[in-house]
Amino acid sequence: MSQPRLAASLWVAAYLARLGQAGIPAYVITRGDDTAGAVAVKCARLDGAAQLWMREWDFDTDTRPWVAVEDGPETQVDAAIARQRARDPDLWVLEIESRDGRTLLDQDGLF
Repeated sequence: MSQPRLAASLWVAAYLARLGQAGIPAYVITRGDDTAGAVAVKCARLDGAAQLWMREWDFDTDTRPWVAVEDGPETQVDAAIARQRARDPDLWVLEIESRDGRTLLDQDGLF
């Protein structure tokens, strides 16, 4: 079953609120298109390493789960973000700070 599509700005606001409730610091690094912009979530683990999460199509289930598309030194993740932004100027980039890598992206309601 296909998941409903929310405006990017609404999803970002809800996600930031949920992170705030969980005590996870989060910031909008780059604001994308309010309606249709894709969202990239960088999780800085505060030890020089980071992960980059993006939604990708799973054609078998017709869903768009969050997938870690880059994992490694923070400079490597930042370079991946720069490449994504060069291809997609409407991309939102969020950064969260979580020593244990907790993003909440696996929780219900964050489709």
